[in-house]
Amino acid sequence: MQAQKYELGSVTKEELEEKTHPLEPSAGAAVLYSKGLSRMVYSDNDGFSLVTEVEMKIKIYNKDGYDWANKIVTYYSTDTDKEIVDFNKAVTYNLVGGAIKKTKLKSEGEFSEKINKIWKQKKIMMPDVKEGSIIEFEYTIRSPFISVLPEWRFQESIPVNHSEYTTKIPEYFTFNPNFRGYLAPKVTRSSSNASITSTTKERTGVYVSKTTFSTDKTEYRENVTCYMLEKLPSMKDESYVNNIDNYSSSIEHELSMTKYPNSPVKTYSNNWEDVAKTIYKFDDFGPELKRTGYFEADITALIAGVSAPAEKAAVIFNYVKNRMNWNKFTGYSCDTGVKKAYTDKVGNTAEINLMLTAMLRFAGLDANPVLVSTRSNKIALFPARSAFNYVIAAVTINDQTMLLDATTKWGTPNILPLRAINWNGRLIRNDGTSAEVGLTPQGISKEIISMTATLDKDGKITGKARDTYFDYNAFLFRENYNGISQESYLETLENKHKGMEVSNYKLTNDKDSGKPVVEDYDFVHNNAVDIIGDKMYINPMLFLAVGENPFKQEKREYPIDFVFPHQDKYIIGINLPEGFVVESLPQPISISMEDNMGSFKYNLVSTGKQIQVAVTMDINTATMGADYYATLKSFYQKMIEKQNEKIVLKKS
Repeated sequence: MQAQKYELGSVTKEELEEKTHPLEPSAGAAVLYSKGLSRMVYSDNDGFSLVTEVEMKIKIYNKDGYDWANKIVTYYSTDTDKEIVDFNKAVTYNLVGGAIKKTKLKSEGEFSEKINKIWKQKKIMMPDVKEGSIIEFEYTIRSPFISVLPEWRFQESIPVNHSEYTTKIPEYFTFNPNFRGYLAPKVTRSSSNASITSTTKERTGVYVSKTTFSTDKTEYRENVTCYMLEKLPSMKDESYVNNIDNYSSSIEHELSMTKYPNSPVKTYSNNWEDVAKTIYKFDDFGPELKRTGYFEADITALIAGVSAPAEKAAVIFNYVKNRMNWNKFTGYSCDTGVKKAYTDKVGNTAEINLMLTAMLRFAGLDANPVLVSTRSNKIALFPARSAFNYVIAAVTINDQTMLLDATTKWGTPNILPLRAINWNGRLIRNDGTSAEVGLTPQGISKEIISMTATLDKDGKITGKARDTYFDYNAFLFRENYNGISQESYLETLENKHKGMEVSNYKLTNDKDSGKPVVEDYDFVHNNAVDIIGDKMYINPMLFLAVGENPFKQEKREYPIDFVFPHQDKYIIGINLPEGFVVESLPQPISISMEDNMGSFKYNLVSTGKQIQVAVTMDINTATMGADYYATLKSFYQKMIEKQNEKIVLKKS
């Protein structure tokens, strides 16, 4: 068979005519191939720098794949150090009247955008994209930073037919490869001769100067390593996954050692302490913590007469939350600085939470910043400054450390926005030393639903409900529904429970983040009872039963992430209609998972004219390893089956 060509420009009619991906017919697009090459280049002025060249060829099958016709490359850019990104050979191919039509990317389809003061991005939007199109492009990243090679992603959210990444590294450098995911690439290694030609100039003479140029040629070995994977399935973002990119196949390299000619070996074995200390010394981090003049008068007046440390912390935390507005930018570096942010009442993550830390310290409390990697930033494979992209505050009172994030109006001590809950953070003390801090919530967040319902002979249910949200459940309720009109929210609630109409809705404590949120409402439901002959069949949980198991895979390679431990509790009383009695009730059940991971308790009691239902589901740990998947899937299946058993009523 003819070998597949992996090069730009080799588009065939057969590829353009292909309607669906052969291995994943539902895919909206597929990467036909991706190739990357990272190599070192030398100049007399700058020494070694890093050049990475990337080629991609993508098939668009239908409208679901249109997003893959755009490409964004993020790069570092400051006044002193910058990377350069260039796109070229960007073409869209279509089959028109049996002939292949090429449409090249024009300048108006390319954009450069500033993310913050150190990061920019370059974006292309490919022209003439239709169902069936093939797009291909090439881009180059030139970087002065050689200690870390760019991450190479083999696997994507769409299928990838072929992906390869090659490194060409002079013998003077040793990099450690770090793999992510569960698919191991095929690795081939070789080496070849290379050389550096450097030019020097020398001036001679006293009264008449003369400049002479000389060149030196240095021979060295270049080590070539190629990593290759084929027929990669798409990574599906399943239920309860932290960040699917943590488990997608990819590779990252870190510099571990250099050995230049006539020089000793130098190692670069950074640890997290070194990384934290480096970040603390940045002008837009550590020094910002020492600025206090802009708030001293305000905070002094605010805490006047407050002596208890916990009360001081609460007063300052609430003050910053209420005064400041987050501009949606993350990062551990201040942009405009804490003083200007305080004046403008707007700032990024670092400005708001470093300001909070400085105020807590000014009040005499033991407060420190905590570096965090957000859920969208993945988990670092090795110690590096890029591992972090967020910062929160920590205050220790009576040997108890509380984590605080003032970027959200609804946070409370140890209740962080979900974006910041990502395994471990790094607390940095005033002297630059640091310590690991767990971010995963340990306390149980409850939701308790109590309901009284009356059933009539026609199967209509009327009743009253109270839903009480605690801790993280209350936080999420406030985050999700703040700013939404009551009418819109009730429409969402009624759509969630088909056949239900809500009236007399009342919401309590929705603005008081220190208390649980309480919903009270009356309801009518016309869709929860089946009547067959002289019998009624009713779900004991009415319209609240879970109908589908969220865990569908036969097996799972990555952990199950519930974010926080939680308890769902239902207390339901059902008044029976006149002329009907209970024929049968579902049997009680109590299920527990191994290692106290979770439990489900379900009990029904008939008291003549009323049925009392008590259901409790506990998930006692925020994260479960993949080895618990079969247990968890079975647990959910049994729980759902039990929840959907019916009470049978018959005419008396």
